[in-house]
Amino acid sequence: MCALLQSAEWVDFATVRDLLGVSDPMVSKHSRTLEDAGLLEVRKGAVGRRPKTWFRLTPVGRAALQSHLAWLTELGSAVEPDPGPDT
Repeated sequence: MCALLQSAEWVDFATVRDLLGVSDPMVSKHSRTLEDAGLLEVRKGAVGRRPKTWFRLTPVGRAALQSHLAWLTELGSAVEPDPGPDT
């Protein structure tokens, strides 16, 4: 979810659900967890008469995601085999 939100200002609930290919309860549960951790901001409103929910990463959430991606990059570098001096 965080990776999906990293390049967008706001993303609506249905788009998150559809792009991740998960159920409504799964999006709700994970968004609540991220919101409680201060990583996600949730905005509720309506379009016409239909209620809508939008998400975006907080600055703390963006920093946490960048840190996690950097860690994954370091991990990948650490486990890649060394090609050796003949390459």
